[in-house]
Amino acid sequence: MLYAVILAGGVGSRFWPQSRQSFPKQFLSIGGERTLIQDTVDRLDGLVPPERVFVVTGTRYLDETRRQLPEVPEENLLAEPLARNTAPAIAFAAAHLYARDPDATLVVLPADHVVTSVSRFHEVLDAAIEQAQTPGALVTIGIAPTHPETGYGYLQFDGTVADAFEETPTAFPVLTFAEKPDLATAENFVDSGDFLWNAGMFVWRADSILDAVASYQPELDRAMRPFRTDVRAVLDVATVEDAFAASPKISIDYAVMERAEGQVFVVPGAFGWSDVGDWRAVYTLSEKDEQGNAVRGRVILQDSSRCHVAGNDRLVVLVGMNDAVVVDTDDALLILHREAAQQVKNVVDYLHANGLDQYV
Repeated sequence: MLYAVILAGGVGSRFWPQSRQSFPKQFLSIGGERTLIQDTVDRLDGLVPPERVFVVTGTRYLDETRRQLPEVPEENLLAEPLARNTAPAIAFAAAHLYARDPDATLVVLPADHVVTSVSRFHEVLDAAIEQAQTPGALVTIGIAPTHPETGYGYLQFDGTVADAFEETPTAFPVLTFAEKPDLATAENFVDSGDFLWNAGMFVWRADSILDAVASYQPELDRAMRPFRTDVRAVLDVATVEDAFAASPKISIDYAVMERAEGQVFVVPGAFGWSDVGDWRAVYTLSEKDEQGNAVRGRVILQDSSRCHVAGNDRLVVLVGMNDAVVVDTDDALLILHREAAQQVKNVVDYLHANGLDQYV
């Protein structure tokens, strides 16, 4: 039986000031009517029905998740009392689903990505689901790099980008994982022809990922054991709090994927993917006018080109600006050069460090 696990616990700090701790990125719409988390559920149509979609999110986000996803049963919303990164979130969901169905296969997806070709996305997932039936197999989805991006992790696979995307989707063994590189290293990765962007999307059987967690993260395995045998354990607030308090704060890549030599496979995918990781990505995805400007809200542009402006209630005017990003909210105004988009996270860190959490 196939299930979907949507990870919706992040804040999206590079998407500040629209993304806040109280209302993070997955609840926002990017150029359309539906929000990112709604689009994530929508694109599962025909593959996983809503009653087999599970969402792992922070306790503080349960009400908004419930409001935005009324088609997902309330009991399928799994609350994280503490933010512990992706490994505990995935182990929590996998243990619960194993208790419900020991033969469960899980499609694990972030809540805040964009996919423009849903049919191709399904083809890639079908290949990953097939590979995941191999005992112990851990399958990830890789994206062909279009440029030397320093904001993504990479993985090296036993194949070439040129060949992988000329055929029907196929699983390849993963050779190595690489964290976010500097520009020179990213250029080498792209030139080599056998590196893919690590999209953070996974497919595996519940028993396969739980066995891997037990092998490589025994502390996490012990913390999540109560949920493997009792489907009602996720409803016991104290049990859940104890489990997350005892869990290491670690990503699934560090915790398992980089250690599971011989178990990891990748299905290369080309389906119009973006993690919408910063304002530069939003600009790329947005419709633009003849001067390359992407505008929302009450905005006037004079002698300006290649700008992204997300206005609010008040009028925003740009004169003689190029390659700028302007984001206006009720209590904060962000202005930056588009190529500096990754540095917005530094602003959020600064606000935290200087006691300005009301803006975060």
